[in-house]
Amino acid sequence: MRTAAVSVTDAGVDAWASERLGAARAQRLLSLAADPGVPVFFGRTDGTAEAGPDGAPETFHIGRRHVRDDAGDPVVIDWRAPMSRPFYQASAADPQGVARRRRFGFAAGELTSYEDERLAEGEDDGGAGELLRAEIERPRSGPMRDIVATIQPDQDDIVRAPLTESICVQGAPGTGKTAVGLHRAAYLLYTHGDQLARTGVLVVGPNKAFLRYIEQVLPALGEVEVDQATVADLTARVTVRTQDAPDVAVLKGDPRMAEVLRRALWSGIRKPVDSVQVSLSGKKYRIGEERLKRFVDDLRRAGTSGVDAAQLVHYAAGRERLAMSLAEYARRLKEAGGGSPTDAETRRCARSAEVRAFCDAVWPAVDAAGLVASLFSDPEVLARAARGVLTEEEQALLHWPVLPRSVKSARWTPADAVLVDEVAGMLERTPGYGHVMVDEAQDLSPMECRAVARRLGAGSLTVLGDLAQATSPWAAQDWAQTLATLGRPETTVRPLTRGYRVPGEVLDLANRLLPTIAPGLGAATAVRRDPGALRLRPVTTLAGPLASVVSELATTEGSTGVVCADAAVPHVVALLTAAGLDVAALSDDGSEPARVAVVPATLVKGLEFDHVVVVEPAAIVAAEPRGLHRLYVVLTRAVSSLVVLHREPLPDQLAG
Repeated sequence: MRTAAVSVTDAGVDAWASERLGAARAQRLLSLAADPGVPVFFGRTDGTAEAGPDGAPETFHIGRRHVRDDAGDPVVIDWRAPMSRPFYQASAADPQGVARRRRFGFAAGELTSYEDERLAEGEDDGGAGELLRAEIERPRSGPMRDIVATIQPDQDDIVRAPLTESICVQGAPGTGKTAVGLHRAAYLLYTHGDQLARTGVLVVGPNKAFLRYIEQVLPALGEVEVDQATVADLTARVTVRTQDAPDVAVLKGDPRMAEVLRRALWSGIRKPVDSVQVSLSGKKYRIGEERLKRFVDDLRRAGTSGVDAAQLVHYAAGRERLAMSLAEYARRLKEAGGGSPTDAETRRCARSAEVRAFCDAVWPAVDAAGLVASLFSDPEVLARAARGVLTEEEQALLHWPVLPRSVKSARWTPADAVLVDEVAGMLERTPGYGHVMVDEAQDLSPMECRAVARRLGAGSLTVLGDLAQATSPWAAQDWAQTLATLGRPETTVRPLTRGYRVPGEVLDLANRLLPTIAPGLGAATAVRRDPGALRLRPVTTLAGPLASVVSELATTEGSTGVVCADAAVPHVVALLTAAGLDVAALSDDGSEPARVAVVPATLVKGLEFDHVVVVEPAAIVAAEPRGLHRLYVVLTRAVSSLVVLHREPLPDQLAG
């Protein structure tokens, strides 16, 4: 197939056609790029005799992409095709026409094993056979891998949900919720390629380290045209230079801030106080004050009280419409006098100095950052916009103690950037995507949810998260508020509770925290257990035991993450470096982690390592108000083994 694509000539009937043919060929070759470590197929289904044509059983190989022979007949069926679904869904109770399911094992591109389930004879391992266990336990060095060969029925139901359906996945640690979301994006791109090629797919992650970790999953499945960003990337309209105190960040993330900003923006519109004379086709026409007031009032109502968001007039569009309203009225006056002005003349009238001066006076142009800066710099401006919405104490929290020399030099915070983006969305429509996937959504503030919702437009949504892993100060107790603020309150919440990644012994330890941090949430269950997966080690000094444990793990295959409180990272790196170990601290700049990485607790969410060493759980808990939630996240990052080193007593929930 690659050879056939290479043989396509770039020669078209003209330069434009040649350019498009060349681009199409390059895109085709990119989608067919070979990866020596990725096998062409990973499964096979053998049908029952009665299920095939003419009573003959059919055999299908299942792979990451469609492969055809020289005659055009399928040799491998794409895993997303409807014909592939029985591979994931068939069981002894419901064989779906499958007599035998075969799973193949590969190592470095070489076929090493296979495993059969004879469904017609009642054999069914429930998807937890030896090949699945081997795939789960395969070393985790490098970025996240796809799970296309081991998708389970409950995961497959979510992956193949229709494009029109928005879904929220409440996934316990190790249930594969991130992989399920990414595979759903790949499935939708396959099934609705033409539509999503126009509107696009966006993946929103919690930080750059996480995006770096997942960035190879979709390309491995043949999907390269997907945008990936953090909320900070989406709202990067100002330069962030500092952080807010927790109480200020919570207030700036409160949904009431949207109303404050809306008032501040639209209250800047003034009533006309005099008539205006405009020029059209060399003649001047006067528009009376009352008619001007009607133009302004009608457009203001359209911008502030539409039936739904789709009907609202954005502020900048309202300003342009106001200018055109004056020009159109002058045109009607000229036509009433027997004239016939052209569309071009009418547009020139709307751009004339008289019309622009009028718009500047009653509907002034607004800069998003400048409006937010004026709110935080001037208590009187804020008081007018926040009257009845924020208390005086809350308004005081928002005041900038030191006024910046300019808007650009202001000490903007991440929460400020989200507010600036909110104003920008009121000024002009934000382009939307056909589908948006949001991971770790339990940590989004309501205002951050609104920022994501603006990119959603009329498209659908996949929300991924775990309420037990909610570490932000504005974390919700259930999904209802988050989904409503994302603009999809009717979204179905689907739980995933079967853990494939975390060993049962490790999960049992972490689950002891659930009654305290998420009392209404069901505990995850593990598909595998390993008596040597968990070690709790009280120590009197940290340096020697830590270096010993990390040295031992560094000799094994796979990745090792040494997780500690953020403030302890430099000390832990120094201890391990002094012991002669090659380690590096993980940062949020998107750089690839070292094989042995010292990980700040606040960056570990969404990541996984073969081996995890947790240093001083008490310090992790004490570092932030929702420290027990953070510890729950930290304890559930291990695929093979977890070692906990502590000088201080463990939290009461873990004791014993």
